[in-house]
Amino acid sequence: MPVRLEGRLTRPDRPAAGDYCSIDRALQVVGTRSAMLLLREASYGTTRFDDFVHRVGITEAVASSRLRELVEAGLLERRPYREPGQRTRHEYVLSESGEDLVPTLLALADWGRKHAPKKGTPTFTHHDCGADVSVTLRCAAGHDLGTDELVVRG
Repeated sequence: MPVRLEGRLTRPDRPAAGDYCSIDRALQVVGTRSAMLLLREASYGTTRFDDFVHRVGITEAVASSRLRELVEAGLLERRPYREPGQRTRHEYVLSESGEDLVPTLLALADWGRKHAPKKGTPTFTHHDCGADVSVTLRCAAGHDLGTDELVVRG
């Protein structure tokens, strides 16, 4: 069942949401496969450019462009480091804003395991107890809910 709409969103002739749509704005920042996979790797602790290229399976040019965009969007921070005898290089780490996207990555992983299953897919578990981790819709009052209980107000 779809979510319920309220306010101007209920009008059948409502215009395109444009900048009022937070989903659209989020996708403008992270709407490419390579951007999401780079964020996945950053959430796994990958920091070095060459490792991003190898683990995501993209070209250096694409990695460079996407990493720059993610830094400009404030999802990654670029930090200098220097190996002994080498020139200064930069590593990439999740910012607070990037860390806030981790539940989104987990939700995509949950969806992929359920609707596009493949043997050997990694699972997410709680470090302390080993239980599976999943994303749940929950209101600020602590109630778990289904999509049929979700209201979008506009």
